[in-house]
This record gives sequence, structure tokens and C-alpha cells, in this order.
Amino acid sequence: MPESSPAGRERVLAAAERLGLDVQVTERPAAASLAEAAALLGITPADIVKSLVVRRKAGEYLFVLVPGDAQISWPKLRAAAGANKLMLPPADEAFEATGYTRGTITPLGSTVAWPVFAAPDIRGRRVSMGAGEHGASLFVDGDALLAALDATIADITDPLP
Repeated sequence: MPESSPAGRERVLAAAERLGLDVQVTERPAAASLAEAAALLGITPADIVKSLVVRRKAGEYLFVLVPGDAQISWPKLRAAAGANKLMLPPADEAFEATGYTRGTITPLGSTVAWPVFAAPDIRGRRVSMGAGEHGASLFVDGDALLAALDATIADITDPLP
């Protein structure tokens, strides 16, 4: 599987520009956990948006955006997406569906503009998310991001244990 590269960041920035999003990309050292990444960025874990690609059925995916202090609630997500079965695809399949490796996945600049489902907690705050390559974080207004992506906002999370 190909490695992430600066080309991923370029795709993210080009997509943000096309969507009229005001973004800032910050370099950061590798982090061993989401909490460590938040500390390095000077934000809370809730301000980091995890971008996940989820398989609806063979060849059909969706993006799920959840705050760093939450996890996907599979029953809630299935209800919101109108799907009986959803699953996280293997890393190579996620790359094929998005053009990004795990840890860099974002709807911005994805090879296909899959539907986006997002937790309501992303609204009303400036958030950080993947920038298409390892070692970089993108900051953007959560409301502007969700509007630009035409995201379906739904209660799709549970607190982390």
C-alpha cells in the first residue's frame, strides 16, 4: 500500500479552497495517542475530529466524523445511515476508497466524495483533523466544515469507556 505523502496535503488544501474553507495546517510530531496529539496541539481531545471511512456495502462507503472524546455507536450510525450492516474496512480497502492511508483519512480531497455523517458536537467549535499526511493537522471551523461537506448531522456516538 502506498505511503501518505505531501501530495495528500496538497489534495486536502485544494479541496478546502474549492469548498471555500479557511484552513490552517500545522506540523506536529508523531503522537502515541489522541490525548498526546491534543496536548501537542494545545487543544482538548474533543477538539480533534476523527475521520473514519466505513463500508456500507461492497464498493460503497461513507465518512464518519466523531470528536476525539467519543466513539462510533454502531446502532446509532446504522439507523442514521439507513443501513443494516456497516463495518470498518481493512487498511488497503480504506486507501482504495479514499486515497489516504489510515491516520491521514479525511473527506477533504478524497478520491470519491462519499456521504459524510457527523456528530453534532463538532458544531460551534474550531476543530483539528487529519491533513492528508502523517505529522500534519488541519484546523477549521466545525460549522463551516460540516456545511461545506453537506454532512448529515446525527447522534452517532457514545462516550469512550
